[in-house]
Amino acid sequence: LSAPCDLPAELVPCWQPAPAGPCQALPGLRQPAVGQVTHRGVPCLRCPPPPPCAQGLERTEHEGFGGGNTAWEEEKLAKYQHSETRLLEVLEGVCAPSDFACHQLLEQSEEHVEQWWFHERQQHPDFFQWLCIDRLALCCPPGTYGPDCRPCAGGPRQPCSGNGRCDGDGTRCGTGLCVCSPGYGGPFCAECGDGYYEASRNKSHLVCAECYRACGRCTGPEDSSCLRCKRGWMLHEHRCIDIDECGTEMAHCRANQFCVNTEGSYECRDCSTACIGCMGAGPARCKKCNKGYWRDGAKCLDVDECASAEEPVCTGAQEVCENTEGSYRCVCASGHVRRDGHCVEDKPPDAPEKGFFDDVTEDEVVVLQQMFFGVMICALATLAAKGDMVFTAIFIGAVAAMAGYWLSDRSDRVLDGFMKGR
Repeated sequence: LSAPCDLPAELVPCWQPAPAGPCQALPGLRQPAVGQVTHRGVPCLRCPPPPPCAQGLERTEHEGFGGGNTAWEEEKLAKYQHSETRLLEVLEGVCAPSDFACHQLLEQSEEHVEQWWFHERQQHPDFFQWLCIDRLALCCPPGTYGPDCRPCAGGPRQPCSGNGRCDGDGTRCGTGLCVCSPGYGGPFCAECGDGYYEASRNKSHLVCAECYRACGRCTGPEDSSCLRCKRGWMLHEHRCIDIDECGTEMAHCRANQFCVNTEGSYECRDCSTACIGCMGAGPARCKKCNKGYWRDGAKCLDVDECASAEEPVCTGAQEVCENTEGSYRCVCASGHVRRDGHCVEDKPPDAPEKGFFDDVTEDEVVVLQQMFFGVMICALATLAAKGDMVFTAIFIGAVAAMAGYWLSDRSDRVLDGFMKGR
């Protein structure tokens, strides 16, 4: 890790193929430095599970090159059992398709893989042990931890007595201490934890079961088997009895709260809004009445400021008093609303003046159009009947124009606008 302290840094796990050679990064295993768990400066890695090489070896045990003439192939192309072809087929099943880190590790370790396959496989048949533990020193054998692969607490054969996990188990990091499963305790998880008792035990295994809920230590599951009680309970003849913290003044509640006892504990609940200090729930348990309330016997009742005041409490124009719990408020009288801090009459804004024909419907427009043209045609027909050629020409032209416009959409729009005064 080499970077100025004010720059973001990154821990890059790497390995050295040769003692004096450069440290080569392991792709896919980079981890941010912030919050990185380390042991003596060594980054903690999650070791992959052992690659299933044995399955690949079994699968390809009786296979060949696939050409049909196995004897000729083995004579000319070397034996399939020790060939690179078989190695590639075995490696195809080592990593899951989505395990990017595994694929990258195999790609980075190509020379080591070939070294194991052609020269070390007979002497070291466990590929994971040879590559990840012995050669690359990325992991430790199960039951060991740390840079030197030391035994976990409780021994490598059964770390933490089988009742917990070893911190750093199988990695080059961790403390080697036990993190016990629920119900177990002690440095090696070989004892029952608080609230549990020994249901059975032999030389290699311990089974712990849960005590009665109030017992901290016990000899059995019954409520009469308690040896020690949990907090909030007291021991009496091997039974745990609830302590009333409220009655023994062991509770600590705030000034405007009261205590409610529960099994093994207590709760602090808020007093009624009518109270200043209380001994229980409701306005009848008040020590003192709050402002806006008055005492009537044991109860603190709301004061109706609107009805009890000698003079109006709301003095604004069109304001009325409205009583609330412990107080009052001034609201606008019926038919009024508050605008800019004043109560004004609630009426809609003035509407613009309507045109003469604004309320005329579409059907009425059509009728008016027909009446208008009817009057015009009658007048022209009367003048044309008197033999006046000028009016006769005007009459014929008006009938033709009326027919043309009557059949067009434009006439509807023009006449509609004209009749509405638009």
